[in-house]
Amino acid sequence: MNKLELIGKKGIIANYRRGRHTVHPKHCILVFSGITTRKDANKLIGRTVVWYSSSGKELKGKISRAHGNSGAVRAHFKKKGVPGQALGQKITIIK
Repeated sequence: MNKLELIGKKGIIANYRRGRHTVHPKHCILVFSGITTRKDANKLIGRTVVWYSSSGKELKGKISRAHGNSGAVRAHFKKKGVPGQALGQKITIIK
């Protein structure tokens, strides 16, 4: 995949990054279609993603690293993080 193919690519917010007792709402696990290996996921590091709420607000985050070996990635969002209603919704790479 070249750089132009990645811009506009749609994915899904799978879940928050979490442990047994803690949840990190600023860190989300994202899954993109067509990204199935850790090697492909590493190409997404540093990209900016955006989630649009139903009220029109946009929350921007940055892909920080791969998560696991199946192509999922972790994204870090500023301030309060993403609300729970965003889980399972679409997210887009903007740059």
